[in-house]
Amino acid sequence: MTFLFSDTIFGPVHSRRFGNSLGINLLPNSYKVCSFDCIYCECGYTLVPPEKREDMPTREWVAESLEKKLRNMLSEGNFPDSITFAGNGEPTLHPAFPGIMEDTIALRNKYFPQAKITVLSNASRVHNQEVRMALLKADYNVLKLDAGLEATFHLINRPPKDLTLQKIVENLLYFKGDLIIQTMFIKGIINNQAFDNTTPEETAAWLSLLLKIKPRLVMIYSIARETPAEGIVAIPKTQLQNIAHMVMKTGLNAEVY
Repeated sequence: MTFLFSDTIFGPVHSRRFGNSLGINLLPNSYKVCSFDCIYCECGYTLVPPEKREDMPTREWVAESLEKKLRNMLSEGNFPDSITFAGNGEPTLHPAFPGIMEDTIALRNKYFPQAKITVLSNASRVHNQEVRMALLKADYNVLKLDAGLEATFHLINRPPKDLTLQKIVENLLYFKGDLIIQTMFIKGIINNQAFDNTTPEETAAWLSLLLKIKPRLVMIYSIARETPAEGIVAIPKTQLQNIAHMVMKTGLNAEVY
C-alpha cells in the first residue's frame, strides 16, 4: 500500500537521512505529479501527466503555511534539522519553484537559521536555468541516479520516452560537483523481466557516471516501504555497505541508509 501527503506542509517526520524533517509538498494533495513513474515510489504510480496537473498550491499559500508552521514549532521548542522539498512527485515541476525557494530560505533564516534546506529531485528539470539556480541555493541538493545503464534507467525510473540517462547525466554535470547523488538499489521482476541494479555490470557503469559527476556525497539506500510494483526486493544493508565501499575507493564520499 502506497500513500500520498495530504498537506502542503507536513511533519516534521523522522528521516533516515535528514533527522527532524519538515516537509514541503508543492504538488496536489490528492494525486501524484511527476516526470518519472518509478516502480518503487512510495506515492504510487504517476497517473496524471505533468502537463495535466491542476490545483498546485500557490507561492503565497506555501509561504503563509510554512511561516505558520515554523512559528508554531518555535513556540513548542521543536527545532527542525531540515526543511525538505519532497511530497507527491517532482517539486521542480511547480512553476513558482524558484520563488518558493527564495521564500523558504528567508523564512528559515528568520525562524530556524540552523536548519538545512533540502530538495529531493529527479534532475529532469535541471536543463531549466531558473530551476538549476534555485537548486544550487539548497544546502542539500539531492538528485537521483538509480542506474548506470540506459535500459535499467528506463525500467526502474520509467521517464518520458524522450528523456535518456545520458541527458540526466548532462543535467547533473551542470552542478560541477555541488550536489548529492541519491541511489535506490533494488532487485526483482517487473513485467516478467528480472532486474538487479547491484550486479557488477550495473555498479561498474554507475560508478563510471559518478566519477564524471563528482558529487560531494552519494546516498545509498533501499526500499523501506511498500512499492506500487509487486516483486521488488530490498537490498541487504551489508550489500549496500559493500557498494558504498566501492564508491569510497574512488575517492568519493558515500553513506548508507
